[in-house]
Amino acid sequence: MESDMIEFNVLLEKDEDGFIVARVPELDGCYTQGKTLEEVMERIKEAIEVCLEGDREDVSPMQFVGIQRISVKRPVGVNEVA
Repeated sequence: MESDMIEFNVLLEKDEDGFIVARVPELDGCYTQGKTLEEVMERIKEAIEVCLEGDREDVSPMQFVGIQRISVKRPVGVNEVA
């Protein structure tokens, strides 16, 4: 029996205004924002459902491996983000 649930990785970041921005890397254009984690998680579920209904194609979510932070030299003329 096949499950009717699909799991996706959700990337969460905080923007310069303090909103939490959520996006699903596996689904192009699937993102939203909210003031709280609870709000943004509810909204991203709705966004995923809309993206899946619009695409109407088989989806194979990627396996989460991890997140790494890397530093690179800032190009001349590019200001630091506050």
